[in-house]
Amino acid sequence: MSYAVLKAAGYVLVHTPDMIMHNGTTQTVEKAMNPDSEYLKKVPEHLRTFEEVVNYAPNQTYIGNLTPEALGKLEKPWVGVDVPGSSRDGKFGEIMPQVEFIAMLKLSDVFDLVKLEKSFMDLAKAEYGKNALATPEELARLGEGDSLAMIEELVNVHHAEAIYHDGKLVGCVKKAHDVDVNLNAHVMFENLVVKASGILAFKHLVAKNNIDPLSIDYVIECSEEACGDMNQRGGGNFAKSIAEMGGAVNATGSDLRGFCAAPTHALITAASLVKADTYKNVVIVAGGATAKLGMNGKDHVKKGLPILEDVLGGFALLISENDGSSPVLRTDLVGKHNVGTGSSPQAVITALISMPLDKGNLKVTDIDKYSVEMQNPDITKPAGAGDVPEANYKMIAAIGVKRGELERTQLNEFVEKHGMNGWAPTQGHIPSGVPYAGFAIDDLTTGSLNRAMIVGKGSLFLGRMTNLFDGVSIVVERNSGETASEGASVSKEEINNMIAEAMRGFAAHLLNA
Repeated sequence: MSYAVLKAAGYVLVHTPDMIMHNGTTQTVEKAMNPDSEYLKKVPEHLRTFEEVVNYAPNQTYIGNLTPEALGKLEKPWVGVDVPGSSRDGKFGEIMPQVEFIAMLKLSDVFDLVKLEKSFMDLAKAEYGKNALATPEELARLGEGDSLAMIEELVNVHHAEAIYHDGKLVGCVKKAHDVDVNLNAHVMFENLVVKASGILAFKHLVAKNNIDPLSIDYVIECSEEACGDMNQRGGGNFAKSIAEMGGAVNATGSDLRGFCAAPTHALITAASLVKADTYKNVVIVAGGATAKLGMNGKDHVKKGLPILEDVLGGFALLISENDGSSPVLRTDLVGKHNVGTGSSPQAVITALISMPLDKGNLKVTDIDKYSVEMQNPDITKPAGAGDVPEANYKMIAAIGVKRGELERTQLNEFVEKHGMNGWAPTQGHIPSGVPYAGFAIDDLTTGSLNRAMIVGKGSLFLGRMTNLFDGVSIVVERNSGETASEGASVSKEEINNMIAEAMRGFAAHLLNA
């Protein structure tokens, strides 16, 4: 049976400065607990402009305009240094400004929950209309907007979730049920953000790679939020709602949840479904999480930095049948954190790295690039979490030493050669292995690399059901050109010739017996 391949990728960022203050958990909790907080007063002074967000090196890397190698050559920290030639449009997707994204929130709403003020609607339509992804049908669907007085009443009296732009109230998201807390305005806002950013990533996957959405059979959504009502909290389905808006009318789908590790779980699941010939083309997609906006904002402000968690992240990957050229997803070389593995960082990383290596009789140095928790150190180091990817690479190198495949003196060399600098926003699931997938497609086809490993890790204890960690990994390798795991495909004529040759040999054997 032929292995599935990693066919195409799409990546998007959405600059949402107003959502930091009004929807990021750190800020909303601070407002509730300490409304006169000095931190909250300083937040507006520490917000980046859209131009600053576009010109930021890790963001340019995320959308494909800067390679990981080129990023690694730039002096750190990257914050405050513009990258020459930066663009909001990237090889993999785009960086979208807030006004256009609010228009997408409205387009994502099929229950008339999103209300936008008339003059802002005019602005949103004009700006979104400039986007290459926008269609005349979408612009018509946006409508004319509503009065500010009506929106103020919905927010102040009916507990709608306010939408702000440039510090001004420009709209709201209504609650979807009078008593169901799972359908209150706050949850509906978060879920519509997930859906809209997921749709944006899906659209770029299709547009940037000339994919026919009608060819997509199945969609797996793997973000950190969950949609449902009081009778089926988290029942979903983001996946089909995104497929619907993306024109994938021949697709079905479901949501897969696993905290930060979910995208790698989804990648392995998609590859397995394709390899089993259950579906031919599977898309995994994830939108962003407003709760994570400004998550480390207090530390950034304290150190005089801008609030760097000012973007939502989204991605989409296409996993397809073996085409003889795209990188192969080796579903036989998978690592997993078992229940009995243990929860120390060393135990987790050993399980995820050693297991697939042992299955494939590989050395730690046989993997050209490891993609781990690719979090941007500009964000994590000021918050006291250090350089997360670097810490992971040092542990992988230590595994190599323990296995006798590296000398201790080669640790730093290994990190530099087999590791990468982190460039993903701290959106939980977004950094976990998959940011490199788009680059891996190039590195393992037109580039010089032969193998990569995608590693996803998660913190299951956050759900208060278990103290366990989680994680899975998979090896991705250069395609040999064969379309079956046990050799190249054989034509019917070749099979007939082989049978005839065997029969002649058998007949000769009988004659000589």
